[in-house]
Amino acid sequence: MSETQNIEYKESWREEYLKWICGFANAQGGSLYIGIADDQSIVGVTDAKRLMEDIPNKIVNYLGIVADVNLHVQDNKEYIEIVVEPSPIPISFRGAYHYRAGSTKQVLNGAALQQFLMRKMGRTWDDIERLPYNEDVIDRGAIDYFLRKGIQANRIDSSLQNEDTHTVLDSLDLLAETGALKNAAILLFGKRPQKYFTGIQFKIGRFGVDESDLLFDDIVEGNILQMADKVVELLKSKYLILPIHYEGMQRVAPLEVPEDALREMLYNAIVHRDQRGSGIMMWVYDDHIELWNEGPLPENMNVDTLLKKHKSRQRNPKIARVFYLAGMIETWGRGIHKICKAFNESGMELPMFEETEGGVAVSFKRKIPRTTEQTPEQVTDTSKDTSKYTPTDTVDNQEPFTHHISTTQVPHKYHISSTQVKSLWDKMEDNKEYSTIDLMRLMEVTNKSYFTKSYLQPAIQNEIIELLYPDHPRHPRQKYHRKR
Repeated sequence: MSETQNIEYKESWREEYLKWICGFANAQGGSLYIGIADDQSIVGVTDAKRLMEDIPNKIVNYLGIVADVNLHVQDNKEYIEIVVEPSPIPISFRGAYHYRAGSTKQVLNGAALQQFLMRKMGRTWDDIERLPYNEDVIDRGAIDYFLRKGIQANRIDSSLQNEDTHTVLDSLDLLAETGALKNAAILLFGKRPQKYFTGIQFKIGRFGVDESDLLFDDIVEGNILQMADKVVELLKSKYLILPIHYEGMQRVAPLEVPEDALREMLYNAIVHRDQRGSGIMMWVYDDHIELWNEGPLPENMNVDTLLKKHKSRQRNPKIARVFYLAGMIETWGRGIHKICKAFNESGMELPMFEETEGGVAVSFKRKIPRTTEQTPEQVTDTSKDTSKYTPTDTVDNQEPFTHHISTTQVPHKYHISSTQVKSLWDKMEDNKEYSTIDLMRLMEVTNKSYFTKSYLQPAIQNEIIELLYPDHPRHPRQKYHRKR
């Protein structure tokens, strides 16, 4: 059997191999074979009797654990098997904590060491006390929001609504034995959690053809319990499209992606991220959206197991419990299944999940429904109109956005000179098609928003240039040419 996370081969014994035994003890346990080469051929040991006495003693003296040390004989060659059980407490060798991951041994440092020590002690980062109790740090509005959601979901007794802030936090196990606020309490209900945790933010960017083509962006801050609501409302009001249709006399404007699935993805990113790392990031492109949160998948899990039936394993159990009580998530590991089911029922391609750059990413296509009867004015498109926003808007402790910006494909009035339009016409060649980027390069303009408003849209309005796909102005392969 080749080397795995539980098996290591060494041709001879050296004292430094106590590091490997330490690594096995700190991980899932394993077996170290002395007298076997990497190709699994038995080379044997010449001093088996002495090693059978020395190795157990050194394991006890240096590591403080007991391991089974067994002598085996094959083809008249002796080799030693050292069987190491996983330790319930952290084990160090000469002050360093070693850990077996895959077929390699690692030395734990920094955040990885902190997380390892907490896990061994049965603690998680969100369970650590942070500040002495102070109600000025807590937003009672966030507490009331949680109680309303939980009572509505029938997961909280309605009598809790009349309790004071201290009682509510204590009932959620968000206060330490000393009465101090735990990390989870500040993240979930804090007025300004970013004051204590700089990475607690959600970054959204609207891009054109690629990541270098940033049109505008936003940062959503505030407590993480209400963050998903703020992100969804911001996406509706500024980034995504709400195609309008009528069901009888009822005007309906659903989101272009399944909203329940979108919320589930947001909850997953918020709840399961490594809260000590960088903020959550969302890239909104013309044809797809990407979402990334820091924090790898749990041990022994990969994307394949994530897409199958699996147990819910929580990085932040205190935070996850509050989201569960608020009716936002479940505890059965069905979140990914629900996301895929919603996309499938909407006739859309399933999202793609990937473990990358120390975190988990999901990418999914945008769907912009359009019927032949619809005019551009019937599509609420907020993804490219920044007229009511500064280049970067920060949403912090504010009510969620409730308004929608409705734009037409070609605005009716621009306060510009005709110089730009004429220069665009002069530089375009007959019978040649140009993408937006081609035209920007032609005019030596780098700001896409400025180019669209000052050159492209006025030229279309004045019927100087035409669209290759006039019935689909936002076609992903849209190009422009001189009017023939």
